[in-house]
Amino acid sequence: MANFKHLEPPKTGEPITVDSQGNLQVPDNPIIPFIEGDGTGPDIWRASVKVFDAAVEKAYGGQRKIAWFEVFAGEKAFNKFGEWLPDDTIEAFREFRVGIKGPLTTPVGGGIRSLNVALRQTLDLYVCLRPVRYFKGVPSPVKQPELVDMVIFRENTEDIYAGIEWMAGTPECKKVVDFLINEMGVKKIRFPNTSSIGIKPVSEEGSKRLIKAAIKYAIAHNRKSVTMVHKGNIMKFTEGAFRDWGYELANDPELRPYVVTQRESWVLDNKEKNPDLSNEDNARMVEPWFDQLDDDKKKAILKEVEETLKLWDTHGGGKWKNMVLIKDNIADITLQQVLTRPKEFDVIATMNLNGDYLSDALAAQVGGIGIAPGGNINYDTGHAIFEATHGTAPKYAGLDKVNPSSVILSGVMMLQHMGWNEAADLILKGIEGAISSHTVTYDFARLMRAEGIQDVKEVKCSEFGDAIIANM
Repeated sequence: MANFKHLEPPKTGEPITVDSQGNLQVPDNPIIPFIEGDGTGPDIWRASVKVFDAAVEKAYGGQRKIAWFEVFAGEKAFNKFGEWLPDDTIEAFREFRVGIKGPLTTPVGGGIRSLNVALRQTLDLYVCLRPVRYFKGVPSPVKQPELVDMVIFRENTEDIYAGIEWMAGTPECKKVVDFLINEMGVKKIRFPNTSSIGIKPVSEEGSKRLIKAAIKYAIAHNRKSVTMVHKGNIMKFTEGAFRDWGYELANDPELRPYVVTQRESWVLDNKEKNPDLSNEDNARMVEPWFDQLDDDKKKAILKEVEETLKLWDTHGGGKWKNMVLIKDNIADITLQQVLTRPKEFDVIATMNLNGDYLSDALAAQVGGIGIAPGGNINYDTGHAIFEATHGTAPKYAGLDKVNPSSVILSGVMMLQHMGWNEAADLILKGIEGAISSHTVTYDFARLMRAEGIQDVKEVKCSEFGDAIIANM
């Protein structure tokens, strides 16, 4: 076990481990590190941990119990140890593999990056997992929020969030600009002397592991599709490559029996509807501009048709219709279509910035980020930190007022990650019961009253936790 400088792990619990196949091995008394968070974090954590413990007790009759291990980050860590993110905290998450945290303050000052980003990158938690679903009774700004049921796989370690940037006017920025103009021949920097510069890394390895995790999730959970959301029409060698690398995964031997790409589905469907269809005519149906293309592009599309039809034994005859459909969509139109056509989206795989926009936009459709859970996961090592997706709301600190659902639902994700699905299901049942009976915190109470609901019972943060337990 790791040697900690300031912290003492619980004496009674055991660490979660991983077997040779990469599967989590969860003991009946796992040690789970937690950060209660800043601002409203302590209020939320007190309500949440009571719910977690009650669900585990009810589900397993005392045979299982979590050994909670408090670790520190943010203001509490700085006040206690003089550090915003102590090494002990990182080591605890590394040693015990699975943990949970409340919202953290990002310290103000140049050169200090988000603590959340630092945790993700230090532990290589490359997936930001954001399930978005509607709970009956939650006020929503859209007409049919119940149609929203999506799971976002947001790449967590690359894109502009890698933090590779230089401020305009600094010697470092001038050096980068001079290199781009003089060495690389770049002519598209309109105002080179006053531009800040950022670099956006998008790697094949980073893209493929993210998209593969999304596809495997879709297969395991009987989801219908994985949509790669990108802006590859503009950023062809970063976001466009993300899309292309994703499509290459369809031929991964591990995935091939369970997936079909959108273009493959067109080729197969065309052949099923007309068995005598020639490859050339099939190509014309897949690519309407086929006859106007040059010979090389025609050959490429014909080869695509021929390769797809080699899948006939495993995918033809309608078998592809029961497989996970891999498709892609441009980011800007996606933000429109998740509002107008939410049923067309299921699992979404996307890069860091797109995922940031998309996850918050979707959360707004089902009640806001106050009820939006999140998890940061490395599916290769089993390391995971589940977290509230909202801020610290310091003006409400200590008032026992705010909605604890984001942390509680993040705990549901954590229990599911551990394989403790019975406890997770009890919490979901409890939340649905509390909300449907209109027993809610002030944020939902205000919205419900605005919708004309009369029998709203506004409760404190801690009382909402009690209501969830009562409805298990």
